[in-house]
Amino acid sequence: MESKPEINYDYSLLAPGPVNLHPKVQEILALPMIHHRTPEFDEILKKTLQGMKKIFQTSENVYLISSTGSGGMEALLVNTLSPGDKVLAINSGKFGERWAEMARTFGIQVVEHKVPWGSACSSVEIAEVLKNQTNIRAVLCQACETSTGVAHPIQEIAAIVSQYPTTLFLVDAITALGAYNIPMDAWGIDGLVAGSQKAFMLPTGMSFLSFSKKATPYFDQAKCPRFYFDIRKELKANTSGETFFSSNVAIIRALLFVIERIEAEGIQNHFANIRRRAEFTRQFGLKLGLNLYAPSSPSDSVTALTVPSEIDSQKLRLHLEQKYNITIMGGQDQAKGKIIRIGHMGHIPPQEMVYLIDCLALALNDLKSKFISAEKNQQIHLEALSYWGLTK
Repeated sequence: MESKPEINYDYSLLAPGPVNLHPKVQEILALPMIHHRTPEFDEILKKTLQGMKKIFQTSENVYLISSTGSGGMEALLVNTLSPGDKVLAINSGKFGERWAEMARTFGIQVVEHKVPWGSACSSVEIAEVLKNQTNIRAVLCQACETSTGVAHPIQEIAAIVSQYPTTLFLVDAITALGAYNIPMDAWGIDGLVAGSQKAFMLPTGMSFLSFSKKATPYFDQAKCPRFYFDIRKELKANTSGETFFSSNVAIIRALLFVIERIEAEGIQNHFANIRRRAEFTRQFGLKLGLNLYAPSSPSDSVTALTVPSEIDSQKLRLHLEQKYNITIMGGQDQAKGKIIRIGHMGHIPPQEMVYLIDCLALALNDLKSKFISAEKNQQIHLEALSYWGLTK
């Protein structure tokens, strides 16, 4: 391989979110603004709300909230729980930690089940905790723990929680829904939240959530303070063909395009394409001398790779951004300086994946001279092209 990759992107965003926008999404976002209380937008909203049910794989309502994903996580809590309720929070990284902290803010009792970073939680252990703890009103879990790249066994945990009639299973799928298969109804998930800036290939600014039939009776019973996130208001407005508060017109218009694009591609084909990027990253990360941070349960939406001890991953990601115009993420807290995190969601042509591996190889050599030989670099480059059926 030459000293510079053959394709030079002006900028490549391969983080776990936000992600590269599809060119058509960029066009839609640039359209003139329309009012959110017009027949034109009412029709867009109607189609979008129906289409989102297919992505969530549910017959229940899906709500579109103008907030980041963390706002959606809060909405799941405050619409189903009351101060003094007890929840089991699975903490395997930064976002499990955040959800537990959020619950405590509302006076909810948190039984924290800590899982080592880089490991998936054990459904057997969850079953044991539920057996030994009384009056658990909800189990909180990330589908993908973004800080570690771990995918938790959501289907298995859902099956366990479903045995408890008054216990809800609330899932943060912000870095999962739309990236791989999480059928809400079929698995028995009671609350599910996603974010616009991940697999939905949109800017940050919206969260999407849905509740099961088991969860909806708690809307009126929940005593946590809520106003903006009171889902009862949104339900009433949606029934009339509107959102309760001002609609995020630009993102919702673009969301409809994304939904229609996924439907045209076929949702399972869409998942398979993201999985192929994940498998490519894992396979070629190993070829570059990196290792999987979550080897037993890696997510298809984001891959976390450990770097050699003599290389600081924070310096590596910064160097990759400053010299090669590629943004990935490093580690947080105990993983800071040890891992890099690469996202597989968004608009990512195969050539861009090859470009990432080429530049990552160069960046590793920039930080540690001759970390990868020129001959090995060239071989990896050719194998990466072959993976995608590309020619030199």
